[in-house]
Amino acid sequence: MKRCDYACGSEAHRLERRRFLGGLAGAGALLGPGVLGGLGSLATPAAAARLIRNERRVVVFNMSGGLSQLESWDPKPGRPTGGPFRAIPTSVPGIHISELLPRTAEQMHHLALVRSINTAENDHGKGAFMMLTGRAQVPGVEYPRLGAVTAKALADENDALPGHIQITPGGGGNRGNDSAYLGPKYSSIVLGNGNPPQNSSRPEGISAEADERRQAHRRRMNEEFATRRRTAMTDAYVASYEQALELMRRREVFDVSRESQADRDRYGEHDFGRHCLLARRLVEQGITFVQVTHSNYDTHNENFNFHLEQLGEFDGPFATFVGDLADRGLLEHTLIVVLSEFGRTPGINHLYGRDHWGSAWSICLGGAGIARGAVYGATNEDGTAVADGEVDHGDLFHTYLQAVGVDSTDSFDVDGRPMPIGDPNAAPIEALLA
Repeated sequence: MKRCDYACGSEAHRLERRRFLGGLAGAGALLGPGVLGGLGSLATPAAAARLIRNERRVVVFNMSGGLSQLESWDPKPGRPTGGPFRAIPTSVPGIHISELLPRTAEQMHHLALVRSINTAENDHGKGAFMMLTGRAQVPGVEYPRLGAVTAKALADENDALPGHIQITPGGGGNRGNDSAYLGPKYSSIVLGNGNPPQNSSRPEGISAEADERRQAHRRRMNEEFATRRRTAMTDAYVASYEQALELMRRREVFDVSRESQADRDRYGEHDFGRHCLLARRLVEQGITFVQVTHSNYDTHNENFNFHLEQLGEFDGPFATFVGDLADRGLLEHTLIVVLSEFGRTPGINHLYGRDHWGSAWSICLGGAGIARGAVYGATNEDGTAVADGEVDHGDLFHTYLQAVGVDSTDSFDVDGRPMPIGDPNAAPIEALLA
């Protein structure tokens, strides 16, 4: 059986905008105006906007709890395991997904499916770790999450804005503990409810002039201290403080209320709609990695009612997000991944639920260097086992990074020690890469 079928492919254009623009700005400062000749035209707002569009980024939709593949990407209507929902055609001839995702079906020509995942892991925590690090969880060993790896590989290290954002219901601006040996610079900042980070406004009782004097004094003290006792910890403190100040200066980047009422209406006036609109706003502002959490899919009982409700909320905002990125020229350079920690059992339990299932399940992805309209792998007719093209978390992790131009077989230099970016025992799914 052919493992990957797709209707079309598209070339991913790869341009590292931040590094290029930073080098251009540096050259301009050193050489003076006019010396750059024709390159000076690239410093216009329109050119800057084009460069932002060309920058590579990743957006992950984390379907927390374990999305059922049978109610989403790999329906089995009419089979004993299939449940009550139909499979509907999509914008790609021959590809059908669950009727719970009608608007996503209209965007399938921008997307692809992997229907042959076997992680052999049914634990929430371990499954989430595997899917977001590309490694199995080992006691005493931490690996950086995909967001930290992406920010390290793609974001400009001199950019004060964070390269790793998580958007979760109730998130309040705290830092995640998810960058492991890459260091706190690449840890996530957690946002929620479509709002900027908490405590990112200057206190009303402190004037801008007084605050600038305070910061200048702090910097002088830090510099004096660093001449005697500079450490990685003090550097991390200074970097975090400067990043916080930049967040305060540019907090409007994170303020979804600045989007038009028409756009807010299109995405929906609920948490997930606001979070998808915020993700689009962050992508447009050049943030390298955004993760949006939609919860909860842990449907041990009333699986069908819960998925009817949950995917009913997910479908419209997600499809709008995909369409907007395509219309705005951002999808060619933005990888979109819809994943969870595992799937749900083909068997339906006595509570009309589906339990944890890591043996044969699916994800959706698209954009960047992913072949459009592709389906990779297959399960058997009841969805109880992978029938073709089996892959696991490590293979997917490599594929995500390769799709945005990162050599996942390379290593990061961490204090002189090479740390493999992806699991050396896994490999990218070449058939999915355009």
